[in-house]
This record gives sequence, structure tokens and C-alpha cells, in this order.
Amino acid sequence: MQQDVLSQNEIDSLLEAMTSGKVSAEKIQQTGETGTKLYDFRRPNKFSKEHLRTLEMVCQQYARLLSSFLSGYLRTNINIEVGTVGQMIYEEFTMSIPSPTVLSVFAMDPLEGSAILETSPQFIFPIIDLIFGGPGTANDQQKELTDIEMSVVRKINTKILDNMTTAWQEVYAIAPRIQFIETNPRLQQLYSPNEVVALITFVTRMNDEQSGMINLCLPYMVLDPVISRLSVRQQFIRKAGTVKEEDYVLLKHILGQSEVQLEVLLGHADLIVRDLLELQPGNIMVLNKRIDQDLEMQIEGLLKFGVQAGNMKNYKAIQVVSLIEGEQEFE
Repeated sequence: MQQDVLSQNEIDSLLEAMTSGKVSAEKIQQTGETGTKLYDFRRPNKFSKEHLRTLEMVCQQYARLLSSFLSGYLRTNINIEVGTVGQMIYEEFTMSIPSPTVLSVFAMDPLEGSAILETSPQFIFPIIDLIFGGPGTANDQQKELTDIEMSVVRKINTKILDNMTTAWQEVYAIAPRIQFIETNPRLQQLYSPNEVVALITFVTRMNDEQSGMINLCLPYMVLDPVISRLSVRQQFIRKAGTVKEEDYVLLKHILGQSEVQLEVLLGHADLIVRDLLELQPGNIMVLNKRIDQDLEMQIEGLLKFGVQAGNMKNYKAIQVVSLIEGEQEFE
């Protein structure tokens, strides 16, 4: 019979709990449970749940950018959404994708190492057909790419990766760069079979019909230098940083150059249609405002100030005399 073995940390925790009185030896004997769980060292979990959640948020932004870019670039309706986000070993990734396919091995400068963008034939061949003037269909999706098609694929995938820069700017400034393109995943052994990778799967739809998938493989060793940035807390700290004095001066300068529309409401009068049709130049219309009453001034359509009308150097002018919105005094 196999016996459960406690780790040194679990033993220390139990001894500390018994010493402090939080748990008794009798209770441990009664339960007979150690709280241990199985751990497969061949498939270690290096990405925490928080890391994967942050990656999912980044990739959701990336999917929206790709949808907008490809729809405009190809002049057709293309929708891309994040399907799954998880981690696995590199061998499982290479065994899970079909052959032939399109593997774009790219660098994430200035990070070291290479990542992989896999675009399935169901996604890439209709795009090639669109670029060549076709309707966006592809009957033979198992054929090998020609040199011309490979050149087109490289151009398209370069533009797809360019959008990653914008999606990652809140996490880390990267500059994706395609190193080479391969069609057989079995021949692409960039990393050890047991290397942990984050795999993000995108579901693509062209004209409301599912057209294939995009897989983004990010090895842990590539993201290791910036793994701490894949934290919601770190993201909050970076976004909620203290405002610098130069930021305040710049913002004040930009706001000072902004143009706003001012409108003064002189008043209104009730007229019947017959009187309105009989109006002539020089007629006097009685408004609902008295001379000693403040007029209303609107800024961009919003009522803000009470003003008095007058003249200044042969120009029509107004003088602000009160603040209508809120209780703050006019400065």
C-alpha cells in the first residue's frame, strides 16, 4: 500500500499549528488527511491564474484590434475572439496542431527567445484568395504553399503581429519581428518538449461563418523577465501612478488652446404663426427678460453662467456676474 508523504513545508506548517494551539494531535489523527494534492513534474504550472487572466485581457484587446484591421484591410467582415487561454508543455502544442499549417516564428524584441503564431489553413487560405481577387474561399486547404503565397502570408502575418505592439503597450513595449515561417510543426523543435508555454487560441469568423483558428504560443522563458508585469496589482500601480508636474503643465497648456462655443440666450417670446409671418425689419419683439435680469450663457450647449450684456470698445460684450451650475464662485 502506498503511503502519503508530506513535504518539509507541510511538516513545518503542522508543527507550527500544533505549537500555537490552532490544531491538536488528536484532530490530526482523527481526520487522517494531509491536504496534499498530486503534482505532475512533467507538466509544471509556471503561469499562475492571475498571469493567465492578464494574458486573456491583453489578448482580448489584441483580438479587437485584429478584427478592425483585417476587416478594413481585406474589405470584408472578419471577427476574431479569444477562445481559450491556458498553459501546456511545448510537445503538447506541437502535437495538437495540424500539418500542414503556417507557423510564424517571431521574436518579441527586446525579449530574448522566440514565440510562435500559428494560422490554420482554414483561416489563411481564404485570406490569400481574397488578396488574389477571389471571393474568399479555398477548396484545397491541404496543399503546400507556393513561393508567391508564402510571400503573401509573410506580409499578412507581419501586419497581424504589428497589432500586438499596441495590445501589449500597457504591459511591456515589444516589437514583434518574424524570423522565419514553417509549414510542418513536427520539424519545428525550438524548445525542450517539457518547456511550459502559454497558449492563446483565437476563433475567427469571416462573413459570420467560422473560418478557422489562430494559436499564439508564448513560452515561459520568453516572458520570464516580465512575468511580474502580468499581474493585475502591478497593472493598477502603473496606471494609478502619481501625476508628474510636467504632465500637469502640459495638460493645462492643451486645455488652454482648446476652443469652446459660447452662446448667450437673450430670452424668448411666444408668437402665433400669423404674427411670425407678418414680422418685418424694424419690428420690436418683447422678450421674457427684464433689463435688470441676468442673461444665460451656455458653454458647448450646457448652461454655466449668468451674464449682463453691454458694449466694450464698439463691440457687443457680456460680463459674467454669477455661476449658475453648482455653488462654486467664478474665478
